[in-house]
Amino acid sequence: MTSIDQEVAGYYDRLLKRNAGEPEFHQSVAEVLDSLKIVLQKDPHYADYGLIERLCEPERQIIFRVPWMDDNNQIRVNRGFRVQFNSALGPYKGGLRFHPSVNLGVIKFLGFEQIFKNSLTGLPIGGGKGGSDFDPKGKSDAEVMRFCQSFMTELWRHIGEYRDVPAGDIGVGGREIGYLFGQYRRLANQHESGVLTGKGLEWGGSLARKEATGYGAVYFTSEMMKANGESIDGANVIVSGSGNVAIYAIEKAQELGATVVGFSDSSGWVSTPNGVDVELLRDVKENRRERVSTYVEEAQGATLHTDGSVWDLQADVALPCATQNELNAEHARALVKNGVKYVAEGANMPSTADAIEVFRESKTAFGPGKAANAGGVATSALEMQQNASRDSWSFEYTDERLHKIMTNIFKVTSETAAEYDRENDYIIGANIAGFKKVADAMLAQGVV
Repeated sequence: MTSIDQEVAGYYDRLLKRNAGEPEFHQSVAEVLDSLKIVLQKDPHYADYGLIERLCEPERQIIFRVPWMDDNNQIRVNRGFRVQFNSALGPYKGGLRFHPSVNLGVIKFLGFEQIFKNSLTGLPIGGGKGGSDFDPKGKSDAEVMRFCQSFMTELWRHIGEYRDVPAGDIGVGGREIGYLFGQYRRLANQHESGVLTGKGLEWGGSLARKEATGYGAVYFTSEMMKANGESIDGANVIVSGSGNVAIYAIEKAQELGATVVGFSDSSGWVSTPNGVDVELLRDVKENRRERVSTYVEEAQGATLHTDGSVWDLQADVALPCATQNELNAEHARALVKNGVKYVAEGANMPSTADAIEVFRESKTAFGPGKAANAGGVATSALEMQQNASRDSWSFEYTDERLHKIMTNIFKVTSETAAEYDRENDYIIGANIAGFKKVADAMLAQGVV
């Protein structure tokens, strides 16, 4: 074991002790630290001034009580979080997640990933994340509104367009952003459009924002395939999930000539050998808020499965777009066996460490979430630009900007991997490229 290995291992051991019971956070830090060993070997000044330790410690962690009243006049209490992780490049930027699985460790993992993802966009935004263990599923609009108003009653004092700009994530869509923004406007006594992104088009939102994460993942995948002399046109694609990211990944993949042969939700998965009726899927999931079984009842050529996994299908490309750690080593082996040569993460850390190892050993091209799904936060930053200039861009112009950003992320990721003799290892490339920009800013700004 080299001195760098010992130094990194020692720091990671200390991190585990200081952050007990946070496995998702441990997993995300371990992946980044493993990549950074070769940076510290080549550029040892990045170990100065406690940089690595400061990078892995949030600047601020906010936890608060969220009391609200349900439709039966019963008081419910949830827990709210905002982890403001790193502001060296700009105001904290990252979504809010409302889901029963949310805890401090999940939010810290998401915030840590956001630092590097935001850095890769090339835009002036820092990393943060937030949310609550509130579950919007099955709640009435009035219940969701009361919860959001209570949540924002605490959060508003910690955010602002030059301080921290939240957006949506799992469980937080246009409805929730609307209620959150309304309460912020009421409390702050000003219409500060740039304080939240993912807003409605009529009151400061951006065209192409809801499509951006899914579209961006497909743009990144297309660049991976081009680099290997192949095209997404004519490819068979599997997409996990059927939420916002999955829907628009499906839409863009099929626009570019691919056939999406399967998708899923938490109730099961659907095989679609002839492709997906995106308009029907959008209506079922976004408007009616129903399960994939409803899609199967109304679509032609679709079959619902409640056993096995969507990863059992034969395809060329896999896009995990649901949630963290959904794709394990067994799934990865099935994908490789069934001909998948390209995997790009539309969700945040959907692949386990063991799954990633399977992809590496099989030479499967793998686009990590911090690179492949950066399109959402990139377009959020574009929304901030429009808000700051009191302007509104066309869908085509915004999508063109998004496409250029994703193309550049792939270019930087690929070139950085090659610079460190890890050609085609996009995990190494994304981690190092994202790290170096943040690290240089932190060193320039002193020990703060």
